[in-house]
Amino acid sequence: MRRIRKIEALRVVVGPAMADDATGGVRGMHLAGADRIADELMKKIKIYNDIPLPAEAAYRTALLREYEKKVTP
Repeated sequence: MRRIRKIEALRVVVGPAMADDATGGVRGMHLAGADRIADELMKKIKIYNDIPLPAEAAYRTALLREYEKKVTP
């Protein structure tokens, strides 16, 4: 079963499947730099979600924001 987490992208709340697994997996990679982290988040999230090309930048930003919430104390 796919797990859904609601995040805000393009001022709309969306629910990409497996977002928590993607952020956890990327966190375990110990990547440096927001661009590398966002690239990896997008790669992982696209396995389970069809992200429209015009919305990719918004998803990148939203996923990175969610990732940073989890790694920042």
